[in-house]
Amino acid sequence: MPMDDACERVRELAPLILEHAETAEDQRHLSNEVARAMAHAGLYRIGASREIGGEELDPMRQIEVIEVASEIDGATGWNLMIGIEVMGLFGAALEPDVAKEIYADPGLVAAGAINPQGRAVRVDGGFRITGQWPFASGCHNADWFWGQCIVSDGEQPIRTSKGQVELVEATFPAGDFEILDTWSVAGMRGSGSHDVVADDIFVPDRLITRISADGPVGMRFMDESPLYRFPAFARLAYNKVGVSTGIAKAALESFKTLATEKKPRASRVPLGHKASVQGVYAEASMLLHSSRAYVMDAVSQVWDTILLGDDTTVEQRMHVHLACSSATETAVTVVEMLSAAAGTTSNFESCPLERQLRNVRVVPQHIMVSSQWKETAGRVLLGLPGDTPWFND
Repeated sequence: MPMDDACERVRELAPLILEHAETAEDQRHLSNEVARAMAHAGLYRIGASREIGGEELDPMRQIEVIEVASEIDGATGWNLMIGIEVMGLFGAALEPDVAKEIYADPGLVAAGAINPQGRAVRVDGGFRITGQWPFASGCHNADWFWGQCIVSDGEQPIRTSKGQVELVEATFPAGDFEILDTWSVAGMRGSGSHDVVADDIFVPDRLITRISADGPVGMRFMDESPLYRFPAFARLAYNKVGVSTGIAKAALESFKTLATEKKPRASRVPLGHKASVQGVYAEASMLLHSSRAYVMDAVSQVWDTILLGDDTTVEQRMHVHLACSSATETAVTVVEMLSAAAGTTSNFESCPLERQLRNVRVVPQHIMVSSQWKETAGRVLLGLPGDTPWFND
């Protein structure tokens, strides 16, 4: 598929996504019809290497694709975002011949969790894996799960020569894991971010990856194309932005429709004719587009540096995190402003703003775009050492 039509492919799926949005909300996970349609449209693999059947879109384009999906439905956009991340990362972490074998399925969907909630015990030819990974978005639709584990001798964690806990990631098929129903939430109900459980399963060495083999900072991949030279933790931040800005863009459109139709009590003119409402709408638009521009600028500067073959600076990486945290937080502010201006109407489930507000509030709760990075950013940009090894040189 041509690389320049990924956003259009999402738009073509809009009727299907909207048709199943209520079902996803009710069952608390994405409908399989939507997941398979996105898979066959090649959308989950836009961030994967061309060598294994991906499209290898640059970071800015990935954000745009996720944004389009999230504008249609926030939970669907979240699922797509997680799928793009997982399929991009585990495909590059596997040996190329193994990745090509798995990615040969045009309908491939994968879920994963890069947090060491599993235990891996070495046995002949592989590992015995036991674990429970929370927040496994899209697990109901996944053919494979990729979960990080602490290597153990059966009783105690094994440590590397540097004294660090040894970590591996296990890749295993849907038949080897169970889904624990834990996602009883208000926001992003349709994302299906339940727990995945594996109970003493065997995973052969060919399906074991080691992205943290060089230590806790950064990730190591088999693939060395530009996408995998992008700072790992910055990569895990920028796609979250597409979800939040997509939802906020949808909220602007929802409010615009409402403002032309609703006549507030004791008013003879539609809501949008009030000067105070016009001011709110203008400010919301300004905030959203300016915060989004900061993200695109910060991400593109890092991307240009990588394409030149140079090393990114700690300041560049920090600007990506600061921009991403700011954008997701600003998106919440924007939807809150619009919901408040809409009055009681926005509290009804029949109003799109009601779900848009619930969904957008979830995004900045993710650690990679958490507001905690503001203080870290301030330290780094003032020339002080970062308070986490993620952002130090």
